[in-house]
Amino acid sequence: MGSWHPECPDRLDAISDQLLASGLAPYLHENSHPEPVTREALLRVHTPEYLDHLESVSPSEGHYPIDPDTLMCPHTLDAAKHAAGALVTAVDEVMQDKNSTAFCCVRPPGHHAMPDHAMGFCFYNNVGVAAAHAMAVYGVKRLAIIDFDVHHGNGTEAIFANDPRVLMCSFFQHPLFPNSGTENVAPNMVNIPVPAYTKGPEVRELVATQWIPRLEAHQPELIFICAGFDAHREDDMGQMGLVEADYAWITQQIVKVADRYAHGRVISSLEGGYNLSALARSVVAHLRALAKL
Repeated sequence: MGSWHPECPDRLDAISDQLLASGLAPYLHENSHPEPVTREALLRVHTPEYLDHLESVSPSEGHYPIDPDTLMCPHTLDAAKHAAGALVTAVDEVMQDKNSTAFCCVRPPGHHAMPDHAMGFCFYNNVGVAAAHAMAVYGVKRLAIIDFDVHHGNGTEAIFANDPRVLMCSFFQHPLFPNSGTENVAPNMVNIPVPAYTKGPEVRELVATQWIPRLEAHQPELIFICAGFDAHREDDMGQMGLVEADYAWITQQIVKVADRYAHGRVISSLEGGYNLSALARSVVAHLRALAKL
């Protein structure tokens, strides 16, 4: 989206470098060439008019601004199709017992993408597409979506609000973009708005007392994570105070629920996280917990 933009290719480079430096890379099975998502899969969560619009405004050179923060370059849709396709591939591998957990290190992110428009750096709702794929193709009857990005996942909520098959649990700084998630909340949404400067101990208490009981009651057969790391204390996209140990602890709690009800099946997808060092360190902590290493 431009050299000035925080949602940049350097994010994935930083994660790759830290995976190598941490010694974690040799323990991971990497799929670098997922198939692009199909239109059929996208249509489960996005309108055909919106998909056609994205194709029509995709530039052959330069940038096309969806909004001041969300721009398309000639390669944006290709990247977005492979990002969403990575999530679909992860569902296929996990549901076919090829892997029990997966982390999709993809960009652009997805949780702000609405059924009918792009926003917040997001074009296709990656986790939304994957969750709908799991229910349509594999007959998953109960799934959970966990979102620990500093921003509310308004697009994912818009897709699944009032769908009893889906339980979505999130915390997010409020007020903060997109300034949603606090009014007319659907019964299948566990939204926890928290003020700026909230730190790890407070978040852990909220997860333990508000997320876990609802997850236990829902008994999900598959769990997705919208893994944004911009609530880290070093990330100036928000003003929260989480550290790597908090992301590891949250992931461990999710894995425990998955072990009880979902045969350990957890699929995580990168969302936010813009301080490169904090992002990379947090992803390593997240993956260690996800893979039980």
